[in-house]
Amino acid sequence: MASPLALPLLAALALCATTALTDAQGGGGFYDPARVTQLSWRPRAFLYSGFLSDSECDHLVNLAKGSMEKSMVADNDSGKSVMSQVRTSSGTFLDKRQDEIVSGIEKRVAAWTFLPEENAESMQVLHYEIGQKYDAHFDYFHDKNNLKRGGHRIATVLMYLTDVKKGGETVFPNAEELIVIWHVASREAIYSTRMKRGQIVQDLAWQVSFRLLHVKMKPKKGDALLFFSLHVNATTDTSSLHGSCPVIEGEKWSATKWIHVRSFDNPPNVRTDAPCSDDNELCSKWAAIGECYKNPTYMVGTKDTLGFCRKSCGICDA
Repeated sequence: MASPLALPLLAALALCATTALTDAQGGGGFYDPARVTQLSWRPRAFLYSGFLSDSECDHLVNLAKGSMEKSMVADNDSGKSVMSQVRTSSGTFLDKRQDEIVSGIEKRVAAWTFLPEENAESMQVLHYEIGQKYDAHFDYFHDKNNLKRGGHRIATVLMYLTDVKKGGETVFPNAEELIVIWHVASREAIYSTRMKRGQIVQDLAWQVSFRLLHVKMKPKKGDALLFFSLHVNATTDTSSLHGSCPVIEGEKWSATKWIHVRSFDNPPNVRTDAPCSDDNELCSKWAAIGECYKNPTYMVGTKDTLGFCRKSCGICDA
């Protein structure tokens, strides 16, 4: 079984693995991992400083103006979009690859999240005026209908297109940080270091715990927030509960990319009434070590075939 530190270490390595060929100022689909800061471990949340350039932010706002409509929410039972006082902003969707700038941002989102563009919904631009907000909610689904197209939303990238004079913060009331305490332990401890290069070092062990963090992000033009709504084993993460505080002074513009477990553009041409099950007794173990994302063809399936571990990967409702 992997050590308690395995996942944090793997995440850190993953962030460093992609070469930063250019940044937001230069456009394109590449990013600079040095600008990324981890905000919490539950949920897995990260802040990218300067993800978008000022001109990219202004461009998205200008594209959206003139086509804004009252924002909707998904009904928990039917999955249909309905109006609600839970969400009082206005918004509009931009077409995928609508222009060169939008396409470049979509490529950058895919590079940062390590998730393919086809798994993402179209970009939604939102506008919050004074008093408008979005109450605490989850981005994963509670109904079966929305799961039919791409499965659960696994990740969200929230891009801030303007500064906000007062209010408008993004909050995670249940967020927790990872606490690792190292201490000297016996040779039978979980981890120990032995003689290395002729030097004798003490045996060490660690204790892992989580502490409530209450993440609260103030919007800053060009910054982007990435958080995951599912655990690495594809189960829903209740610590991903989040909301947008009311704007007190000024206005708030933002853009959101929701990304699914599998393709959103090309839903499978297979029976949607197939039972939600696993075809291998090891599916849950494979899902726990990230195979749903590493080996999606086998685990999740394609547009023409059902995967063998659909239940453990969380793309259907048992």
